[in-house]
Amino acid sequence: MGRYLIERTFDEVDEEQLRAIGARSNAIANEKFPEIVWEHSHVVTDDEGNIKSYCVYAAPSEQMIREHAGMLGFHQLEAIYEIGGDISPADFPS
Repeated sequence: MGRYLIERTFDEVDEEQLRAIGARSNAIANEKFPEIVWEHSHVVTDDEGNIKSYCVYAAPSEQMIREHAGMLGFHQLEAIYEIGGDISPADFPS
């Protein structure tokens, strides 16, 4: 199973609405795409004030990620990158 980094830009939403969208995302994945595992997300505000998220998912295919995003709505899917590996400071002892 592949792992993917998904970049999203959300429509104009506040924090409460963003929490509801996250719950909806999780529910769609559980009900329609049980093969998808949402690992974690980072939420940021870009220089123009747009709310963006960078999410890590495990999924059988990029297409399945796109289908999930289409059902979720409330955002634009900016990019999907297949993750080649992970590193951390622990991998580079001083």
